[in-house]
Amino acid sequence: MYYFKLTVTPVGELKLVASERGLVGILWENDDPHRTRFLPQTRDDDHPILVETARQLGEYFAGARRGFELPLDFAGTDFQKKVWQALVAIPFGETRSYSQIAREIGHPLAVRAVGAANGRNPLSIVAPCHRVIGANGKLTGFAGGLTVKAFLLALETSQPLPQPGEQGAQGRAGGAVMQAD
Repeated sequence: MYYFKLTVTPVGELKLVASERGLVGILWENDDPHRTRFLPQTRDDDHPILVETARQLGEYFAGARRGFELPLDFAGTDFQKKVWQALVAIPFGETRSYSQIAREIGHPLAVRAVGAANGRNPLSIVAPCHRVIGANGKLTGFAGGLTVKAFLLALETSQPLPQPGEQGAQGRAGGAVMQAD
């Protein structure tokens, strides 16, 4: 059984999903329903994990939180879980490329598989897949959209926040610290 709560944020309404063991999902308003499957779900606005997640997200968007302290319950393959754990380890305000993540998890040739696992990450923001960019420094796919990805990176690097439709949302990860490949 899964429980959910909706919370309004600067990047839209997010659906928070938890099991009895921990947070399993942070889903976007227009999320692909086949990207993650947490069924059945019951709305529970008072579920302690969901209440705490909403509080910590509020602090993050207010600039008062750089990391999350939440019980996570990743639901995926062993490979996906390795990738998602690597995402959690990316420091606030920094970025990594797909190839860096592949090397970090001990599968240096699995760059595309890392990209696929990153795209299936159910815990956006908390397992910060927005911090993964192309090896050339350009922003690449993101379930929340490239404008949101640019917004989150700017929020974390104290850069001016891009507005929807601005060209910067599809350009480089301006201001983000990138590690060399």
